[in-house]
Amino acid sequence: MIKVRRAGPSDLETIVEFNARLAAETESHNLDLAVLREGVGRVLSAERLGFYLLAEYGTSPAGQLFVTYEWTDWLNSDFWWLKGVYVPPRFRRRGVLRALYEHVRDLARDRNVCGLRLYVEEGNQAARNAYRRLGFKASPYGMMGQYLGIDD
Repeated sequence: MIKVRRAGPSDLETIVEFNARLAAETESHNLDLAVLREGVGRVLSAERLGFYLLAEYGTSPAGQLFVTYEWTDWLNSDFWWLKGVYVPPRFRRRGVLRALYEHVRDLARDRNVCGLRLYVEEGNQAARNAYRRLGFKASPYGMMGQYLGIDD
């Protein structure tokens, strides 16, 4: 059985591990674990930055989802961005992603959030298909970005 709960400070190392695996798997990027640990710790101690959900399969951590907020004045509401979604390979295709999604969707509905958004790597067809099965659609917006002081 899959249980989803809000992560707390005692989950710091699990979230750090999952984020490091996610970056390595999706972007072949090795994160600085000290920086990552500090960043995760900040989120766990300041809800204004967002929150993590953890899925547990029995007693094992089986997945995570990170939520951040984007205020839209046009709709007088928040979009919730789903980030850092990770399910370890041994728990994939067991309903973990769906459980995380349904939990965050229900929380969002309870808080009158206007929508859910996420980034998906262009070449990650498996992830795109998984999100489509959950009801996500491609956005008409292209993403652009600029890092300030990091790798510029």
